[in-house]
Amino acid sequence: MENNEFFKSVDAKSKPPRGRVGFIRGALIPFTCGILGVVLVVGLYAKVPFVNEKTNEFLNIRSANTALVKVETKDENKEEKVAEVVSKPVSIEDYSQASMYAAEKVLPSVVGITVEYTVNSPYYGFSISQNASASGSGVIISNDGYILTNNHVVNTASNSSFYQVSKANKITVKLYKSDEAIEAKLIGTDEKTDLAVIKIDKEDLPAATLGDSDSLKIGEFAMAVGNPLGMESTVTAGIVSALNRTVTVDNVTYNVIQTDAAINSGNSGGALVNSKGEVIGINTLKLSSGEGIGFAIPINSTKEISTQLITEGKVKRPFIGITGREIDEETAKKYNLVEGIYILSIEEFSAAEKADLRKADIITEFDGKPVKTMDELNEIKNSHAIGDTVKVKVNRNGETIEVDLILGEE
Repeated sequence: MENNEFFKSVDAKSKPPRGRVGFIRGALIPFTCGILGVVLVVGLYAKVPFVNEKTNEFLNIRSANTALVKVETKDENKEEKVAEVVSKPVSIEDYSQASMYAAEKVLPSVVGITVEYTVNSPYYGFSISQNASASGSGVIISNDGYILTNNHVVNTASNSSFYQVSKANKITVKLYKSDEAIEAKLIGTDEKTDLAVIKIDKEDLPAATLGDSDSLKIGEFAMAVGNPLGMESTVTAGIVSALNRTVTVDNVTYNVIQTDAAINSGNSGGALVNSKGEVIGINTLKLSSGEGIGFAIPINSTKEISTQLITEGKVKRPFIGITGREIDEETAKKYNLVEGIYILSIEEFSAAEKADLRKADIITEFDGKPVKTMDELNEIKNSHAIGDTVKVKVNRNGETIEVDLILGEE
């Protein structure tokens, strides 16, 4: 059977899940790993908690939204770093001193964020428009006013059959121990990492000290700092529960730190810190179906992102420019094809088009490595820089050919 005849004969039940690569929005972040086999229901408090009482009737639909989230380990064969056993008892007083030190150091660097927006809801053919607000947290990363937070805190725009939420009409920031609402400017957002940068017109601010999230060990002290449920400057303590955890939400995969430090609505964008008061992560998600399971984006992975958001207003990524479907072993045998990524369409003027990739080609190798899933393809792609040349092997109607592809910019 020729490749281009494949999807004409596949019934709906046998279609592999559809994916998108490169330029196409919704590309999966390449953090493929060993499956734990547990599917958890996660409440995305991170999807901006609604706090305007007048609009609860409409807004609770969104604030109560849940999504299926797949939780995995980064690498089944990777040895996790576990904290060394302490050879002598640690006093409660010493623990308290460490907690107080960490809180005192980081609290001045964590801010409260309020976002004002408009909600339009259909009502018997009419549209009811109401103003609403939501709250979150942020971390000061420079003395001249740049603040790192979550994308979902400041990027409120969304649509559904029940309501339409506008982009932020106004973003204000409150500094530690201050009631002044300082208007902030949105500098850049990145949905794929759920990070954003805003800026206030202030100087000599207490920038947070950023730690090294790559050196973390399971079991070490962790403190979450933010404004949960509108309670300003709240700290909750726990430990690092797991490292290299991946969670997939709405087809986007995040590599995160798991902690049992309490993370609640409003903590989004706040800091996860170590016993030295150094920021080791940005709080982002929690499980709605259980207690003591929260997630933070490792701070090391935010450094390059925040730099690009400040300088470019966006994150530049390499892109291929195709949409594709995964051909697994069962499907390949059934339709006499090969395993790989079946190209459904190619973006005009994209890297794929320039490399003469064609619709119905099946990508079997990328940069010398076999690929059978979209995650594998994206992981290899994102390990390269824009402008890099990679060799791509495809099966075209039963024949294997190799092309040189120069990665474009998303």
